[in-house]
Amino acid sequence: MKCSHLSIAVFSYSALLASAAAESPAPVAKEMNFLEILAKGGIMMYPLGLLSIFTVLLILIFILTIRRNAIISDRFMNNADSLIRKRDYLGLVALSHRRNECMARIIQKTLDFITANPGVAFENIREVAQVEGSHQAGMLTSRITYLADIGAIAPMVGLLGTVLGMIEAFIEISNGEVAGVRQMGLAEGVSKALIATAGGLAISIPALAFYSIFRGRVQKYVAELEAGATHFIALLQTQFERQTSQTPQAQHYANPVQQRAREDYAMPVASPLAGERPDLHGI
Repeated sequence: MKCSHLSIAVFSYSALLASAAAESPAPVAKEMNFLEILAKGGIMMYPLGLLSIFTVLLILIFILTIRRNAIISDRFMNNADSLIRKRDYLGLVALSHRRNECMARIIQKTLDFITANPGVAFENIREVAQVEGSHQAGMLTSRITYLADIGAIAPMVGLLGTVLGMIEAFIEISNGEVAGVRQMGLAEGVSKALIATAGGLAISIPALAFYSIFRGRVQKYVAELEAGATHFIALLQTQFERQTSQTPQAQHYANPVQQRAREDYAMPVASPLAGERPDLHGI
């Protein structure tokens, strides 16, 4: 009889424990925001953050600067064409100083060379314009390569964070004595590794995408810059040849060495004072 009463009491107690466990609320998982997730990525998230800020700044700068009006504008080319036809080179130099364009820098450098070296051969003028054009095109191309560099560096930084996270996870595994501790340590290290990898890829993908966009723009604008420089050189050469042919002393400027030789070795001419001077008799 007593055994039956004891069995009933144990059964009742077990039922009460089961109902209490069922009624007790389950632990709620804490939701983390984006910044908290990034903070769990480890120390490599700091250089990744700097790379992300640098990438955004470069993209904004290139959007504002790599455009057609900043390379070669129709308005400037029309004004330059009109000034060259009028042979107003000083006005063209002043216009080039006011315009912040690659084509304006080419014209300014060329005209400054002409002003500093009067009478120079036109082949040298052409060479100066070509060198400055290559310099401007190289500057445009080299600027956008920073995005390609970031796109290559960011995954490497994320991979370094992945390696550090996995090292930490395995250290927790080796130091843990209880199975639960080992699992928790492994999960924390793997999460840190995945966050660092995701951060590196999140920076690399947009950087390479915008690099591809800006590379296409630069190639297009460089081709237009070369065409504008060729037009400027051809028009300038035409005006120089026309001005030389219309100058009365064109032969003198065309061959100054021959002209100087004629003057140095010319035949002597009788002086008007060498004849008879009746007014000097008796002196």
